[in-house]
Amino acid sequence: MTAGAAIDRSWNVPGAPRLAAYGRVATRDVDEAAEQIGRIFCPHGLQPKAGTARDFLALHNCAAFDGFSINYVAYGGEVAIDPGCLDRFFLVQIPFAGAANIRTAAREVATRPDGVASLLSPTLSTRMVWDNCAQLILLLDRRLVEQRAAALSGRAVQPVEFEPSIALSAPHGSRLRAHMLALADLAESLGGERRPTAVVAANWRETLLDILFQQPGDGLSEAIRLHSGQIETLPRAVRRARDLLDARASEPLDLAQLAASAGVGIRALQGGFRRHFGMSISDMLLDIRLARLNAQLMAAPPEARIIDLAFELGFTHLGRMAGAYRDKFGETPSATLQRTQRGRFTN
Repeated sequence: MTAGAAIDRSWNVPGAPRLAAYGRVATRDVDEAAEQIGRIFCPHGLQPKAGTARDFLALHNCAAFDGFSINYVAYGGEVAIDPGCLDRFFLVQIPFAGAANIRTAAREVATRPDGVASLLSPTLSTRMVWDNCAQLILLLDRRLVEQRAAALSGRAVQPVEFEPSIALSAPHGSRLRAHMLALADLAESLGGERRPTAVVAANWRETLLDILFQQPGDGLSEAIRLHSGQIETLPRAVRRARDLLDARASEPLDLAQLAASAGVGIRALQGGFRRHFGMSISDMLLDIRLARLNAQLMAAPPEARIIDLAFELGFTHLGRMAGAYRDKFGETPSATLQRTQRGRFTN
């Protein structure tokens, strides 16, 4: 059965399927479902529970944006799904109906509507069992997430693994659910034919990434808070200097002025940065500038030039900037810009 074809849904889903104008897969054939959904997400095993094959149904609607997509996925009957490691992306799965049991990272998460959602990390092997389940799923490109983690934590790009369970009653889970529903509403308002402007898509991407890194227990939360100067135990002078660096990142570094503004001597401030951040003041400033450059490249308009962005951020030596950017984010600034522009034309 081709995407968009009529389906006799004998299982309970509240209301009509979401994102109906973005139909990709609609079938009762197990092999066809595994092949077609595997092309959108990743290759995976798909096996209905013995004796329930007659109830099998697969539906996948997908609205794709630049580096992320919002999806409605439903399976009729009880189905075992074995994607292994997702590799290229993160998935946030919020159930609308039925139940899903997820095993990942030696953890088991039982999800249910209005109760618990799941967050799957690409480096962790995953197995799932869906039971007459329909879910709204947010896909985020792995590169986007790992580069944001690097920008927030002061570390180089490295694998990021989140806590797989999301309590939808908690403030973070409630906010994430509300934004995913709003994104689905936006996609539906476009009718499957129009696309949001690049600015709107970039704003959504930034908002979703911000919410994602508010997820408790992500392993980076303390590093992010420390690097941003938010840890309460930071000495006041160190926190003050970190805030000033952030506010004046595009200006030349004046250590004497920075120390005076923080109310300590230069050597004391230098020692404080090395002790609490593990880097020098100049390295911290470089990292702030690199993080801003990365964010600007991810949202850059088609006419943007790296040299202009770099100079506005206070970089004076483009070769050194490019090398430092590559060390931190795992690719050159031009590669980030090209990937951003390419995504706008291919999604």
